[in-house]
Amino acid sequence: MPISDRIGPHLPALRRYARALTGTQSSGDAYVAAMLETILIDPSTMAESGDDKKRLFCLLSRIISSLPVSISRGRDAPLPGVANPFDLSTVPPLARQALLLATVEGFPVEVTAEILDQEIETVRRLLDATFADIAAQAETGIMIIEDEPLIALDLAHMVSGMGHRVAGIARTQTEAEALWRDSQPGLVLADVRLADGSSGIDAVNTILSRVDIPVIFITAYPERLLTGERPEPAFLVSKPFDPEQVKVLINQALLFTPQPRVAA
Repeated sequence: MPISDRIGPHLPALRRYARALTGTQSSGDAYVAAMLETILIDPSTMAESGDDKKRLFCLLSRIISSLPVSISRGRDAPLPGVANPFDLSTVPPLARQALLLATVEGFPVEVTAEILDQEIETVRRLLDATFADIAAQAETGIMIIEDEPLIALDLAHMVSGMGHRVAGIARTQTEAEALWRDSQPGLVLADVRLADGSSGIDAVNTILSRVDIPVIFITAYPERLLTGERPEPAFLVSKPFDPEQVKVLINQALLFTPQPRVAA
């Protein structure tokens, strides 16, 4: 396959990442152009085998690390979709790269570390520190719908450790709907099957009929949500879950989801 055909599908993501990193369209596109020039000069940088997307991000990361990154606070520095409450221009370049790779581009921590040529633990520390900064600026209440006590406590401990409030834990659909009315959280972590045989899906649908709020499903039954019918959840984690993945999704949801609007 021609190299251009292999690169083309990934260009929108590369440009999105570079623009979000630098804060301007012109600066971001300049980094991507430099990456493309490198490939033109040395096509061997695009070996036939392997993951083209990861290879391109690795090459872009090397280009970025070889040139100073100037982060703009200008108006042409939005992240995808919506305005967010967190000022990314305050984040140091390497931490900002890790944050964007993990949240916007969806790379696992291990692949993010490989792209940035850093140790995995270094990237985890960078993400934890950045997530703490996000929580300080965009602290919210997080409601947990989970009938397994140990899992619920693990999630509550993780939420608190990130700097957010635990709005409460519900074990049934009825408890979940009452807890939402009483606490008005900014985000929901939800299981599918609940203690009394009721449905976390039904509880979430009731909540979403009243308010626009991000929901992350954490379930052993992902097939009940990935049916091909609409709406499907934007954020879904299979049990047993990786805490790092849940942290990334919480911050992705808080960074790029509009603020809740309660229905009349």
